[in-house]
Amino acid sequence: MTDAPAPASSGHGPTGSRLRVDDVSKTFGRYRALQSVHLDVAPGEIHGLIGQNGSGKSTLAKVLTGYHAPDPGGRVLVDGEPLRLPVRPREASARGLAVVHQSLGLVGDLTVVENLRVGRFRANRLTRAIRWAGERREAAAVLERLGHPVPLDARVADLSEEDRATVAIARALQDAEPGRGIVIFDESTRSLSRASLEHFYDMLEGIVSTGTSALLISHHMEEVLEATDRVTVLRDGVVVESGLRTADLTENDLVRAVMGRSLESATHAVEPAVQGDAVAVRGLRGHLVTDVDLDLRPGEVVGVTGLAGSGHDELPYLLTGARPVRGGTLQFGDVQQDLTRWDVRTAIASGVVLVPEGREHAGLALELSVADNVLLPRRSSRAAVLPVDGKAESAVVDDWVHRLDVRPPDPAQLVGKLSGGNQQKVLLAKWLATGPRLLVLHEPTQAVDVGARQTITAAVRQAAAAGCAVLVAGTDETELTLLCDRVLLFREGRPVSELTGAFTPDDVVESIFSGHIRKRLRSATPAAGG
Repeated sequence: MTDAPAPASSGHGPTGSRLRVDDVSKTFGRYRALQSVHLDVAPGEIHGLIGQNGSGKSTLAKVLTGYHAPDPGGRVLVDGEPLRLPVRPREASARGLAVVHQSLGLVGDLTVVENLRVGRFRANRLTRAIRWAGERREAAAVLERLGHPVPLDARVADLSEEDRATVAIARALQDAEPGRGIVIFDESTRSLSRASLEHFYDMLEGIVSTGTSALLISHHMEEVLEATDRVTVLRDGVVVESGLRTADLTENDLVRAVMGRSLESATHAVEPAVQGDAVAVRGLRGHLVTDVDLDLRPGEVVGVTGLAGSGHDELPYLLTGARPVRGGTLQFGDVQQDLTRWDVRTAIASGVVLVPEGREHAGLALELSVADNVLLPRRSSRAAVLPVDGKAESAVVDDWVHRLDVRPPDPAQLVGKLSGGNQQKVLLAKWLATGPRLLVLHEPTQAVDVGARQTITAAVRQAAAAGCAVLVAGTDETELTLLCDRVLLFREGRPVSELTGAFTPDDVVESIFSGHIRKRLRSATPAAGG
């Protein structure tokens, strides 16, 4: 995901406590997710909570909203008055404590008024019929507080992204008196576009200007620095920095606080490709992709990018048999494959694997363990009559859990219980463990923190150094800069230019949005014979 635009912070300083967390811990078996956490959010403040995936951010949000019961001994206070622990959602809501989750938590088939008032409907005592006129007034009133009217009878599924965000925030605010309460935004900006983010920040500024507080949970450095007044940093379940004024911080300061060390700068280092036969793609055609020729060399990481509808994001799925191919061939050395007869199973057997976008819906079995997910391709490719070598399988899983720093480092842990960044590490481990010849990735570091991004980037570069050819499709300029030896810009289904040599994230952005070819961009022409 590319860094998002953010407004200047509201500038409200702390003048008391709207929300105070004292000595809160949470343990899952032997794993300590939170350890003696302290947090103080002032009235009318936008307070950031940042940390790597797995640092405990979402666990704390779930403790505050009653999803998890904390360990004995801690306290949570709202406006100086303690909440009973474990938190009871109705009591928390009545006290003005609400949450907007990553997915926004809306029901697409219901109308706006139904989404806002579900669970709060007031029925006629005699007929038990819902008093819709009153429900509509209540819904309209809370939307008016945000200053962004939304059609009450529209289906949520038919709304724009901006309007869905408005409805989610309105639902969270409706039980709090104006100027009171606190809204917890748990990675709520994760899937919003740039335009929708501007809309979101406008509403956030309006909310806190009345005295309501906001706790913005995020792993995006720029968002936290620009949109919040103060920030608290979690690392491995422990508060390592508390209530820092973001106006006094640089991005490097925040990176060091989050990771415990500085991050390598986002500059591209050119490395020679490994010797060997290139993966040659010729005449590839799909729904959007048109007559594409590519040469992907062992040891090389090639990026493809472009605007929506350009075809760059269809390419990974055509190469790996996940979508129908209308024409084209793929050649390893002397072996040529007709891609119109290509499917996922054949691709995997040929050493061509895909790390898809959307790990929750594709690529991972959330109800299975880390070990089972990593071993799925290995088990699927082995004949059913062959015995399982449990010791060898355990060694493979342990190796990849260690290499990719999966947290907690427990192969028996259910993948659905892991943070997003650690789920992405498991997804990458699943396919790297097969020893692929061509590794294809779509947005491999989307919605992961800075530490997980560095780990994933290093693992992909190591795979290339070992002789794998790599294709990365995405629009994140930092990701493409860190990962790729060259980047192809797609327009209208085919590559039209190429970024090579030493390039920066700004070069990638300009190549996507500019119609001009800079001196580092040269017309992309097929290699001889292609």
